[in-house]
Amino acid sequence: MSDATGPHESPTDPDSTGADPQTPFHDLDAYVGLPRLGSLALSPDGTRLVTGVSTLDAKSTGYVTALWEIDPAGTRPARRLTRGAKGESQAGFTASGDLLFVARRPHGKVGEDEAKPALWMLPASGGEARLLAERPGGVGAVRTAAEGTTVLVSAATMPSATDTESEKRLRDLRSDTKVSAILHAGYPIRYWDHDLGPDAPRLFAGTLTPAVAAADDVRPAEDDGPLELRDLTPDVGAGLVESSQDLSRDGTTVVTTLSVPVARGGVRSVIERIDVATGTRTRIVDDPAADLFQPRLSPDGTQVAYVRESHSTPQEAPTVTLWLAGVDGSQPRRLAAGWDRWPGAITWLPGSDALLVVADDDGRAPVFRVPLDGGAPQRVTSDDAAYTDVVVAPDGATAYALRSSYAFPAEPVRIDLATGQVTALRGPAERPALPGTLREVEATAADGTRVRSWLALPEGASAESPAPMVLWIHGGPLGSWNAWSWRWCPWLLVAQGYAVLLPDPALSTGYGQDFVQRGWGAWGQAPFTDLMAATDVAEQLPEIDATRTAAMGGSFGGYMANWVAGHTDRFKAIVTHASLWALDAFGGTTDAAYYWGREMSPQMALENSPHRFVGDIRTPVLVVHGDKDYRVPIGEGLRLWYDLLSASGLPMGEDGTTVHRFLYYPDENHWVLTPQHAKVWYQVVLAFLGEHVHGEPATYPESLG
Repeated sequence: MSDATGPHESPTDPDSTGADPQTPFHDLDAYVGLPRLGSLALSPDGTRLVTGVSTLDAKSTGYVTALWEIDPAGTRPARRLTRGAKGESQAGFTASGDLLFVARRPHGKVGEDEAKPALWMLPASGGEARLLAERPGGVGAVRTAAEGTTVLVSAATMPSATDTESEKRLRDLRSDTKVSAILHAGYPIRYWDHDLGPDAPRLFAGTLTPAVAAADDVRPAEDDGPLELRDLTPDVGAGLVESSQDLSRDGTTVVTTLSVPVARGGVRSVIERIDVATGTRTRIVDDPAADLFQPRLSPDGTQVAYVRESHSTPQEAPTVTLWLAGVDGSQPRRLAAGWDRWPGAITWLPGSDALLVVADDDGRAPVFRVPLDGGAPQRVTSDDAAYTDVVVAPDGATAYALRSSYAFPAEPVRIDLATGQVTALRGPAERPALPGTLREVEATAADGTRVRSWLALPEGASAESPAPMVLWIHGGPLGSWNAWSWRWCPWLLVAQGYAVLLPDPALSTGYGQDFVQRGWGAWGQAPFTDLMAATDVAEQLPEIDATRTAAMGGSFGGYMANWVAGHTDRFKAIVTHASLWALDAFGGTTDAAYYWGREMSPQMALENSPHRFVGDIRTPVLVVHGDKDYRVPIGEGLRLWYDLLSASGLPMGEDGTTVHRFLYYPDENHWVLTPQHAKVWYQVVLAFLGEHVHGEPATYPESLG
């Protein structure tokens, strides 16, 4: 389990996938084996850059993330830093350059199977990582002070626990008596794919001392470890669930979002400030008409920037805007008031005079510079990519980020903030070769609105040999096809000869507030007609065979696939994943019912519900749903499946046969994340499309029995 650094190595074994395919997208084993980058951390002096690289475990049944160091100058090759069997996450540097991370590792009397996620330190001088802090329920997120000695840790804690001993006793009691029941007194009770409670996050602060930095031993498991953690939030309850924090550069102040309950099962998000020395909490921004996200403290510690999302109504879509206030909450004001884009991730520039903000924009997600003096945002990057994990060098002249698009997965880059020039760094993985090409397609909707799409074309598609096409509808619905997705990868279909159309219909972000408003509360109207307009234009291209098309989507995209199935017979097959089907029943079962209640009135939900048109479905449908999906609960998939068999235009025959199929995952969530299940997903989808688009016999994977 050495963390010692060594020479550059590839995160994948080129011999592990057998025969070399034309591209990794021609072989699902090769595809799931591709390394995947995520997260970026920069040392306070700007000399070290660290990213996480996820690769298959030894059994190819899960992914393990290791930390790799990237040379910010782009000269040296990337090198691997950690080798924990369970992986590492939450990388961050201390002011002295030591690397902190969270990992499940055996230590003292704790074996690998019993180990909880704990805080570890890899010294800047090299050598082995050592345990820094642990909690009975494990450690979650970690933040470090760029110029101080404070470490901020999030850790799930039992509500009645008053110290480490009582926390451990309560957990042992539940484990020993096999009690999993949870008594709730508020909302929500679950989120995406996991149950909430009985524990909830608390924030703990620790102080790095010379003694801690010099420690070369590992305390036994029953000890708290060499970093003492103080509970800063003993009385917040579930308020820190899915919260976001920032720590001042000097480590004296924390700002955090906090969820507060409101009437009728609602929740809204406010911002509080915590004094690290005393634990005193002060609410600094509280807007009853909005949720507040991403508080970020200025480098000089005097201001906090944040994102404000107004509460929607059935008639009005939310607006997402950028705001600034004093660190005490004084004089809140909106930045970039005339900017018709929704701000995403926020990063301060070192001079505390401007922000770097990522925002969806016309099928991309560039980096913008937003000044504090009221000036208009200036676009920094000009390529066709989407940026994430932006970090800024101490001199403010350079930023680093992960960049991706539908032409390549995430890769580390350096951005010259004066010129906007972007330079790819020597990362841990090369760009995979693609089985086709990417282009843009534009259509005009009936109301004159421009609707743009990405179109992935297979090699060899031409007027003489046109390709069948799959319309792939994105989820959200407040989103955009602008960044690489390992889960929704069009190139796996392209490798099998399909063209894939990725449109951004009404409700998509990156096209202005009016574009979102066009589809608000009316999902079956502008979003549907925009999709059909985009499909019409794509089908007119000589490379596309308009007689062989299919449609598919997940989440909201699955909803739209269901709506498409009930409103047109133009497609040969429909694939609907984790989809909304009966909107009259969906609202109260999703994990954030209060949000749904703000989005559609009961009448609007009924008018836009696909289940009312089941009798008009005459296209074979593949339903995919995971039982651990709490955002779109399994009841939607179960009702859809029964309605297709009993009431669709292609119902089950008297002999019990049907053209429809249901791919059910008892232990997967909204996305289907484990590598072998993702592989089965694509195998079944491709077999279903092959049967109904190409007229080929369907061959399903042997693992399905």
